[in-house]
Amino acid sequence: MQVTGLKSQYRSLSAMLLAASLALLPACSQEEEGKPKAEATQEETFPVAVITVQESSLQREINAVGTIRYRRETPLGFTTSGRVSSVRFNEGDYVKRGATLAALDRQNVGADLSVAQAEVERAQSEFDRIATLYQQGWITKGQYESTEASLKAARARLTQARYATGTSHIHAPSSGVILLRNVEPGQVVSAGTPALILGEDSGGFVFRVPVIDRDASKLRVGMPGLISIESLGGDPIEATISEIDGRANEATGAFTVIFRLAARPRMRSGQIGTATITLPAAEDGSLQIPASALFGVRTGEGLVYIVGKDNRVETRNVRVEHVADEFVIISGGLAPGDVIVTRGGEKLRTGVKVKPVAATG
Repeated sequence: MQVTGLKSQYRSLSAMLLAASLALLPACSQEEEGKPKAEATQEETFPVAVITVQESSLQREINAVGTIRYRRETPLGFTTSGRVSSVRFNEGDYVKRGATLAALDRQNVGADLSVAQAEVERAQSEFDRIATLYQQGWITKGQYESTEASLKAARARLTQARYATGTSHIHAPSSGVILLRNVEPGQVVSAGTPALILGEDSGGFVFRVPVIDRDASKLRVGMPGLISIESLGGDPIEATISEIDGRANEATGAFTVIFRLAARPRMRSGQIGTATITLPAAEDGSLQIPASALFGVRTGEGLVYIVGKDNRVETRNVRVEHVADEFVIISGGLAPGDVIVTRGGEKLRTGVKVKPVAATG
């Protein structure tokens, strides 16, 4: 009886514990539901400065190193061969118009003139005799014409000898400076050999500067420039383009651009300076962007970040026309209206999300 009672009490206690457990389950479930769920990891967004690409309208400057020259630097030489008897001026000497600069030995030239004069006298005498015989009918017309031709040839040689005698001296065609002395007394020279080079005052000075073809194509005669000559000191000289070579230098591929300069007291041929030329705004559809927007620069190309849909960036390859300190001219790869990153791109990669802020200044 006792055992049976104990078993009955044990069953009653188990039933009570089970009921209590079942009662607690809804409460536990409600507590779990009430707990906040773990927050999902948020995507990182990078703040960046951006601009909208527009067509280039900025005038830019180019600087090119060049040299001062006389506008007319004239080679002077003898018209006949001979031995140089005298050279009266040295390089750097100033000479006046008409001054005798150099002379040939007149002995050979004078001998040639004497021979030519004697030949004319002989041909004239022969012609007079033949002409008389022709009038009397003793010789044919052909003989008469042959003698006449010989006389004309002798006279031509005399004219040539007289010219050679007159040009055995080199005279200054204009006042100016001897830039080069290429002969010495006693030297035998050929006809046409430059003996001296004269910088003529009458033509004034020019500044000659090589410009690469890409920039030279934008220049025109009459455009202004500033010429800075360190050896002259003072402010830059205002000048205008007077000539542009029609053909590029075969060795360098550059075109020579020439500026007219007003003469100054210390100006000399050969002085080196720098020309600053303002190029007109681009009219070829090229685009201008800040230099800070460009990265991964290689020869003629580089990379930029484009802000696309949902403010995500992508890398774009662009063709570089010109690079300056603050801006870059782009000739391909971008279109007006594209939004590009100008600052804050150091941590970017393709596909990341950015927070664009309009660039200032």
